[in-house]
Amino acid sequence: MSAFSTAAVFSSNMVLQRGRTVCVFGCGEDGAEVCAEIDGAKRTAVVRNGRWSLKLPPHKAARGLTLTVSCGSEARSFDNVAYGEVWLAGGQSNMELELGNCREKDALQNDRQPDVRYYYTNKKTLKEDDFFEEERKSCWKEFSPDNAFCWSAVGYFFAKELAAKLGVVVGVIGCNWGGTSASHWMSRESLERDGDLREYLDDLDRATAGKTDEEMKKEWLEYQAYDSAWYQKSLVFYKEHPNGSWDECQEYCGKNLYPGPLSPYNPLSPTALYHSMIQRICPYTLAGFIYYQGESDDHRPHTYYKLFRELIRLWRDDWGDDRLPFLFVQLPMHRYEADEDRKNWCVIREAQMKVFNTVKNTGIAVALDKGEFNEIHPKSKEPVGHRLALQALYHVYGFDNLKETAFSPMYKEYEIVDGGILLSFDHCYGFRVEGELCGFEIAGADMRFVPADAEFRGEQIFVSSREVAEPLYARYNWTNYGDVAVFGVNGLPLAPFRTVYGKE
Repeated sequence: MSAFSTAAVFSSNMVLQRGRTVCVFGCGEDGAEVCAEIDGAKRTAVVRNGRWSLKLPPHKAARGLTLTVSCGSEARSFDNVAYGEVWLAGGQSNMELELGNCREKDALQNDRQPDVRYYYTNKKTLKEDDFFEEERKSCWKEFSPDNAFCWSAVGYFFAKELAAKLGVVVGVIGCNWGGTSASHWMSRESLERDGDLREYLDDLDRATAGKTDEEMKKEWLEYQAYDSAWYQKSLVFYKEHPNGSWDECQEYCGKNLYPGPLSPYNPLSPTALYHSMIQRICPYTLAGFIYYQGESDDHRPHTYYKLFRELIRLWRDDWGDDRLPFLFVQLPMHRYEADEDRKNWCVIREAQMKVFNTVKNTGIAVALDKGEFNEIHPKSKEPVGHRLALQALYHVYGFDNLKETAFSPMYKEYEIVDGGILLSFDHCYGFRVEGELCGFEIAGADMRFVPADAEFRGEQIFVSSREVAEPLYARYNWTNYGDVAVFGVNGLPLAPFRTVYGKE
């Protein structure tokens, strides 16, 4: 087989980023010259250390082009290429959740020729023959009910709205995997920079200490076989016992060993997906990132701000642009019925808001009202995609007229007055209440929070309680799961908060 190739993310139907220098890259034999040509523009590069990359000049929005990449007598031609907007959709299962399985799945039949195209990054970690074979089969696809069934629902609705507003083709690169920590999408070097983040690597290093690569591979393959058989048994169990408990299921099927042994081959291990997915598509030229993740880091919520901030820095560094927009979803309400409210999701949400407030060129889509009790995968995804699109249109594409509609009201500051606390907010143009007003709490020096009465004063909220004579602290919806009643007049939910960051 020839050593010359383009990265798998280059295929017919691809979307290239308009208005920017576009990076084209791949592999080859050292010293060979590679040439890429599209719409009269031609650039060359020489292969070094087995890899090549070249930069095509900026191009305006266009469709129906052909990109040809050649090396000596070999050539690859990609047809139906469009210049438009390209976004990477990263994260875990709520970004991964498929269009065909979301509440708004009728879009598969009802949407007519939306200008959205999709590339799904190869989802394998074991880099053997089948990894590269599956990667070679991966390709960009245009919208059709069959093609789009397995696309990210959030990514699709985000891209569909951008395409309609901007009048260009929007391409989404799906790069997500359910159940993953942010640490799974990061390099070892990035996790080694901070002692708190190093804990993720310590877990991996303890699990792999003294094991050879072959031993880890064997362990992973044995786990996969066991887990596949276990899953088939569980289908039988739940068919016969639809209301069976988890313990009863394990008694019938055997112990569930998820997530399996930590190793470079297990996608649910630190750094695993950074190497097997992110690095396979980087540095494909992007407009920015959309991201929905945090659920699987709730065991270390107080580390999440550092972790998330470092992930953003790493991805921007890898793409060579420290201003690349990074838009993300703040976690919605969630709690399983059997779980106590440890308020760990509250800390994750707070960390996400802190990232928005401290890291440049970020945007946050508050989704507090889009959670479901006892279900970690809420099925309504169109509103989430819409809120991300609002952030993109305002922050990235200059739709300044969306200033009053793109943001949820967000806590700004407080003042202790008249035996209560007067709260002020950014991005606030008034409030409305849906259902019974709830969620506000207040506390004194003892930090014993009690429900508070809330009075709306234009763009401020005054909270108080007869039980707290000298209030010092206030918070709103500081719970893993609860009712969401307060919205801005633009229909977006008031973001959860506490008045003193880090106070437990």
